[in-house]
Amino acid sequence: MQLQQIDKDTYSKHYKLLFIGVAGLMLAVALGSSTLMIQLFTDGEGSHFWLNLAGVVIAALATGSILRRYRHHPFMHELLYVWQLKQQLNKIYRKQKAIKSAVEAGDRDAMVIMHFNYQGSRQLYLLDNNTLTLEELDRSIAELDATLQRHGIEVSLEEYRPELLDKF
Repeated sequence: MQLQQIDKDTYSKHYKLLFIGVAGLMLAVALGSSTLMIQLFTDGEGSHFWLNLAGVVIAALATGSILRRYRHHPFMHELLYVWQLKQQLNKIYRKQKAIKSAVEAGDRDAMVIMHFNYQGSRQLYLLDNNTLTLEELDRSIAELDATLQRHGIEVSLEEYRPELLDKF
């Protein structure tokens, strides 16, 4: 995975529209299907918890299949990219302790991974207006830069490949 330039305004607009659309679709399908099942399978008396729950499950399955089908639509480009980036950063986070130890030992692959992790995190923080932790991230980037300089290593974002994580 490579980092891409994403327009923050487009991402925010599409994210909000998708959120509203998913919420509306879930509401309509859940209410419609549970109401239909209540009408078809009961006399209208008593608790309908399980039928309402089935309506929510039907709505979730319908929404999920629609999102899966249209995930490569141009409207979804920024949203899919951010989702994939978050998945990749989560994979790195789960192995971060071993990767940081390898960085201190001078492992080039670990430095490439951490460089990607920090730059990807920076992009996400800026896209999501999460400026509270940006200062801490900048300190981590500076520490990595000092480590790179100490070991005489230069890395670039283009060097990152998900397979590098298999080492850790």
